[in-house]
Amino acid sequence: MALKIGNRDARRLWLSSQGLGVAPTGPLDILNCIKSLGFVQLDTIRNVTRAHHHILWSRNQNYREPMLNKLLAEDREIFEHFTHDASVLPMAFYPVWQRQFRRLGDKVARSAYYRTGLSQAERIAIKARIEQEGPLSTNAFETKIEGKKEMWSRPPHKRVLDQMWYAGELSTSHRINFRKFYDLSERVIPRHFREYEYANTHQLDQLCQGALDRLGFGTVGDIQRFWAAADMAEVKTWVNCNNSDLVNVEIEASDGSWMAAFAPANIEARLSETPPPTLRLRILNPFDPAIRDRDRLFRLFGFDYRNEIFVPAAKRKWGYYVYPLLEGDRFVGRIELKADRKVGTLTVTQFWPEPGIKWNKPRSDKLDTELRRFARLIDASTVNWLHPSS
Repeated sequence: MALKIGNRDARRLWLSSQGLGVAPTGPLDILNCIKSLGFVQLDTIRNVTRAHHHILWSRNQNYREPMLNKLLAEDREIFEHFTHDASVLPMAFYPVWQRQFRRLGDKVARSAYYRTGLSQAERIAIKARIEQEGPLSTNAFETKIEGKKEMWSRPPHKRVLDQMWYAGELSTSHRINFRKFYDLSERVIPRHFREYEYANTHQLDQLCQGALDRLGFGTVGDIQRFWAAADMAEVKTWVNCNNSDLVNVEIEASDGSWMAAFAPANIEARLSETPPPTLRLRILNPFDPAIRDRDRLFRLFGFDYRNEIFVPAAKRKWGYYVYPLLEGDRFVGRIELKADRKVGTLTVTQFWPEPGIKWNKPRSDKLDTELRRFARLIDASTVNWLHPSS
C-alpha cells in the first residue's frame, strides 16, 4: 500500500526542503544554501532587490547583495547556466550538467531564432576576441538588430554568444551591474570539474534523484520540471528503472483530494524528523523556488498565484510585482512593493489578505517587522504605506 501523507505534513516537508521551515537566522553559508535548493534563478528586474538576492535572503537574512558575485567570480564555487530559466548552480554539479550543455546546445543550433546571418568566420572572430582580450560583455561588440525590434530581439553577436554559452563553450566569468561577461569555459570552470566524464545514464540518475530528494515527494512531472534538464520520457524511464528504490506515496491536496506520487527511500524518517515550520511571517519573491511550480503550489496550499510582470496593466488582477506572504504553513496574503534606493524608502503600494485570513494586530505587527528587515537589505531606512494594513 502507498504511504499516505496528509496535507499539513506535506506542506511541512516541502517548506523544510525549501529552506523555509526555520527562521532565516544563524551562521550564513551561501554555497550550502544553493546546494540544498539545487539552483537559484536569476532575474534582471530589480523591484526591491533582484530575485536571486531575495531568494537567498529569505533563507538567511545575514545575506547581502555582493556575496553572490563573489561566489561566482572570485571563489568559482558556482556557475551559471539554464534550468527552466537562467540560474546559478553549485560548481560540484558541473559534471552532471554536461547533458544539459548538449541538449540546449543542439536545441539552439536548430532554432530559427539563433540563425544570426553571421558567417562562420565572424563567429570564430567573436570567440577569438574573448580568447585574446579576456572576458567580454555584449557591449564589446557592434552588430545590430535588423528589421523590426521586438521585446526579445537580440543583436546577432548576442545570439552567437548565447549559442556558445548554452553549449558550454563559454561560461559566465562575472557580472557587473548584472551585465554578463563571457569567457572561455576552460578559464572559468576548474579543471577537475571539466575533466569528469559521466555516462548519460549516470547524469540522468543524479539529476532525477537530486530532484526528488529536494522535492521530498513528487510526480513524474514534478521531477521533470525541477531542473528541466530531461524530457518526460527520460524521467518516466528513470522512475520505472528505479521503482524498487522509491516509495509510493499518496499526497493529500489542500482540497482533500489525494494524488499518487513518489518519495525517496528515507521519507518516513524525514517526516518524523522534520519539525513544524516557524510561525515567522515571510515575504517571498515571485521567482522563489518554493512557489515556482504553480500547479504544485496550488495543490499543496490552495494558493492561486500568478506572476503578472508581463501581463498588460489593464489585465492584471493584482499588480506588477506582487510578493506572496507566508506565515507558518499558510499563504496569508499578497503585497505589492516598490523601492527607491536613492532616498532610502520601501513603499507598500497595495496589500491583500487572503480570503478567510483575519488580519489582526499581531499579524500586522509581524508584517511591519518583516518589511523593516527587508528594507535593511537595501539600506532603506523608511517603510511607507500608501494603504493601511488593517
